[in-house]
Amino acid sequence: MHMQQSLNFNSIILENERVRLEPLQEEHFSSLVRFSLEEPSLWKYALQAGDSPEKIKIYIDSAIQDRLSGHAIPFLVIDKRTNTVAGSTRFYSINWFQKTASIGYTWYGKDYQRTHVNSNCKFLMLEAAFEQMGMERIEFRADALNTASIDAIKRLGAQIEGVLRQNMIRPDGTRRDSIVLSILKEEWFNTLKFNLLNRC
Repeated sequence: MHMQQSLNFNSIILENERVRLEPLQEEHFSSLVRFSLEEPSLWKYALQAGDSPEKIKIYIDSAIQDRLSGHAIPFLVIDKRTNTVAGSTRFYSINWFQKTASIGYTWYGKDYQRTHVNSNCKFLMLEAAFEQMGMERIEFRADALNTASIDAIKRLGAQIEGVLRQNMIRPDGTRRDSIVLSILKEEWFNTLKFNLLNRC
């Protein structure tokens, strides 16, 4: 049975002893709105900014619509060590026929950056992608100017494939170059799963 037939997009939960990724819901607005009010710098490189309560609501609503269409699985990220909301991430551009998907729309509050949160989230998502969802390739994209995000993706073991020149419009109207990185199924099983598990 294909994963898209058996997977309930409204209830999938990924978790270990350190983080919990649960389905993003409308009621999570109250948990996420503080990031728009207190940490506007989080949205510097975001294509869909959340730097106001109105934008956070749009962000959540559009993520839920993408889930209902079967093209995305958005999550609320909870740091289980402190039992607090850390941010959000998602699978998107899911193509069940080609067995490919992207991981992105990832952001964490400043207290959770460069902690155990990202490595654990990415381990759980990559494990689910390659071992439950049947994916053969996972892609990551980032603004070519966002060196912190690019470095974090490279630390996962993702390989740089190239740069898409001026392919997206930033919220401020300027065009961005997007760097494309990926992880293949065989790379995950050969080395990356073990390497990332050791970092979790």
